[in-house]
Amino acid sequence: QVQLVESGGGLVQAGGSLRLSCQASGRTFDRYVMAWFRQAPGKAREPVAAISGSFTTRYYGDSVKGRFTISRDNAKNTVTLQLNNLKPEDTAVYYCATEGLAGTGDYDYWGQGTQVTVSS
Repeated sequence: QVQLVESGGGLVQAGGSLRLSCQASGRTFDRYVMAWFRQAPGKAREPVAAISGSFTTRYYGDSVKGRFTISRDNAKNTVTLQLNNLKPEDTAVYYCATEGLAGTGDYDYWGQGTQVTVSS
């Protein structure tokens, strides 16, 4: 059974940094894209960043480019999101997700989410 567990959220002032981690278990993950999404109150869930299993491809949402960095460690089955220069509009629940079938881009597995709150 695939499980994703996020950690690292919290309250930070604008301009600060946080590091989110996602621990995956239940299968080998090195062939699968892993991604971070976020959802703010009253807004639709949006993709934040994604990274391919081979590390060759990284995606970032326009609003986080240059401020957030995604990385992964296939040996430890972890994916990390470094959040720098945080803004109040980054406040949201951040979710880790991974594909059900490699190469489909369909995120079938989700974590429970971790809250990030940025104060102005």
